[in-house]
Amino acid sequence: MELVARKADLVRELQFFQQIVERKNTIPILANVLLEASGNEVTLLATDLEVALRSRCEAVVGKPGSATLPAKKLYEVVRALPDGDVNIETDKGGTTVRVSGGQFSSKMPALPREDFPSLPEAGGGAKATIKGKSLAQMVALTQFAITGEDTRYYLNGAQFVLKPDSMTFVATDGHRLALVIVKHEGTKGDDIKAILPRKTLAELGRLLADGDVDVKYERGENHLFFEIGPRLLISRMIDGQFPAYEKVIPRGNDKHVEFERDRLTQAVRRVAILSNERSRAVKMILDKGKVEVTSSSPEFGEAREPIAIEYNGPSLTICFNAQYVLDFLGVVESEVVALELKDEVSQAVMKPVGADGYDYTYVIMPMRV
Repeated sequence: MELVARKADLVRELQFFQQIVERKNTIPILANVLLEASGNEVTLLATDLEVALRSRCEAVVGKPGSATLPAKKLYEVVRALPDGDVNIETDKGGTTVRVSGGQFSSKMPALPREDFPSLPEAGGGAKATIKGKSLAQMVALTQFAITGEDTRYYLNGAQFVLKPDSMTFVATDGHRLALVIVKHEGTKGDDIKAILPRKTLAELGRLLADGDVDVKYERGENHLFFEIGPRLLISRMIDGQFPAYEKVIPRGNDKHVEFERDRLTQAVRRVAILSNERSRAVKMILDKGKVEVTSSSPEFGEAREPIAIEYNGPSLTICFNAQYVLDFLGVVESEVVALELKDEVSQAVMKPVGADGYDYTYVIMPMRV
């Protein structure tokens, strides 16, 4: 294999593979990226057997062929080269690959092409075209609420529901739930449901960060396919039944408070500094015309900060994990957010006020301290 590619093009594509490959594994080939050169391009592939990525990069191919190289080191070498062309060629035996540019030259060991896992192919499943901007927004609004440690494996992802007129993402870790619904047109037939792993959402977020592109989505028997420009993300689906999240969303919260998002963010962040490091608990004491955000811990002392609000209801004290509140405040973009309550022990709901283009509900369980 012999090819010449522009450094900027190669770096742009290789960076997307850095989180795909598994650096700590018992299968060495999974730390490698597969390069396949033919025609006027080189195709790059990597997988951890759960999530895979295929991408393309323009190249002048002198000799078609393939090679697998350590994804991390290849990226670091190419990124460090001077601007211009990058030359990649294999030796006769295919066990060594020379990567060079400018006055720099290196040789890197390659693992056999035959050891690289075969990737599933799309075809025959339900299909849809999704606006990339909407998909990126939905990922950002839900992925932080996915648990990373729960033995209930179906909670280690977000449920994606595609209907003829809407798209829904929902994630929960048992203590909070993030639900976002976006209007969508063009899907025909039955609803499409799938649970997307946490890593898939993270990769979607990265791939969609460049701009607003249409995403071609297809569901296979066991895998999901997201075609985003020249890149194809392939994800194994989480097999399981997602909880009936509709039952978790409270309908009888009769107390409504609105905050300036930045003001609430600053108060919670400051007060949380002196909260218990393990529980991260902060209290919100609602009274007429104000809410007082407080925290206390035997080790660090106590803190409090009042915020003026419009509220004429009964006094009420509710306690939340500060990080859960800050996670919500960090992803919504509206200037005003609402907190809806019933009492000290029931689920509370936080929402952005005046959000354009989506309906977002964040359910958060109060703490008992």
